[in-house]
Amino acid sequence: MRQAVAILGSTGSVGANTLDVLARHPDRFEVFALTASTRVDVMLAQCVSFRPQFAVMADAERAAELARRCREQGLPTQVLAGAQAIADVAADERVQIVMAAIVGAAGLEACMRAALAGKRLLLANKEALVVGGPVFMQAVRKGGARLLPIDSEHSAIFQSLPPDPACWAGQVDKLILTASGGPFRDRDPATLRDVTPEQACAHPNWVMGRKISVDSATMMNKVLEVIEARYLFDMEPDRIQVVIHPQSIIHSMVQFRDNSIVAQLGTPDMRVPIAYGLCWPDRMESGAQALDFHALAAMSFEAVDSAEHQARFPGLQLAWQVLAAGAGAPAALNAANEVAVAAFLDGRIRFDQIHAVNDHTLGRIDTQASDSLEALLAVDAAARDCAGRMVGTLAV
Repeated sequence: MRQAVAILGSTGSVGANTLDVLARHPDRFEVFALTASTRVDVMLAQCVSFRPQFAVMADAERAAELARRCREQGLPTQVLAGAQAIADVAADERVQIVMAAIVGAAGLEACMRAALAGKRLLLANKEALVVGGPVFMQAVRKGGARLLPIDSEHSAIFQSLPPDPACWAGQVDKLILTASGGPFRDRDPATLRDVTPEQACAHPNWVMGRKISVDSATMMNKVLEVIEARYLFDMEPDRIQVVIHPQSIIHSMVQFRDNSIVAQLGTPDMRVPIAYGLCWPDRMESGAQALDFHALAAMSFEAVDSAEHQARFPGLQLAWQVLAAGAGAPAALNAANEVAVAAFLDGRIRFDQIHAVNDHTLGRIDTQASDSLEALLAVDAAARDCAGRMVGTLAV
């Protein structure tokens, strides 16, 4: 029997790669539902190709346009609108697998619903776990969901760990997240004020959406990944390390008590962790190219705590700071960063001001009483308001 898949954020990079993998295995999977925010043309093309039962647009006006165009094409797809409809298809009893690929905290509600419904939840939306933290993990346990990481780094760690989580604490010394360093790894920190959105989005190894590309350029993506790893693997923050690996061949590593290291290697292609998440604990063809060691250039590594890298990526240490602060601190940081990155992409602040917005917001938001989803969402809202006001004071 084929497994039914719902893809939350199907028009983005991860969503498109997921559809590419699914198309290679029509005997194993069927596309039950697709959701997107604004890209009607892309969603229509996906509906024509995969004929899902449901397509959901976050915006009602765009949903109406999609519905009209689906009727013109004679498609059987039912078009829905709004966040509630996105959460509903994620929790639908006919769905076995949910790919959570909505960018930002906007994906949290649907992820929570999928977790409580006991789905196999493929988590590409790291912000849902960063914001939800222990509350999100409690929903996973309560619903009996199977949570599988799709970020290449966390998938690599998951693949490198012992199969039994009960063994992790006794055998694992540290988790080592690799980072490419993004497009500005060698750039003079004094020139970062002149960076344009186009330059920040030109990642040297990966093809990603604009928000995630900017996060890679600031290394804020690694901040979020450290927080995600802390909750995914129940690992103390001081046992999570980041190392710069420009070639993006080693996707992350686990160091064990005997100082041996197990790593997962491969070409930088998101279809590998996607295929693994879909098929786990088995493996299947992903479409990614095999790694050619004969053609591979030498692999190199750099410490993130060098003076130059600290000047280049001042926000990296925020990961450990927020994990040591109140329960809502990661939610506040994520919210501020979403506001700051959006402002940079819109030309309202400079690239080097993103960290200033994040740091300013963290110093002004009460993050202590955040032991429920409602409290975390209140922190998120307050942080967005604070960051927005800070953005308004900055000159480009």
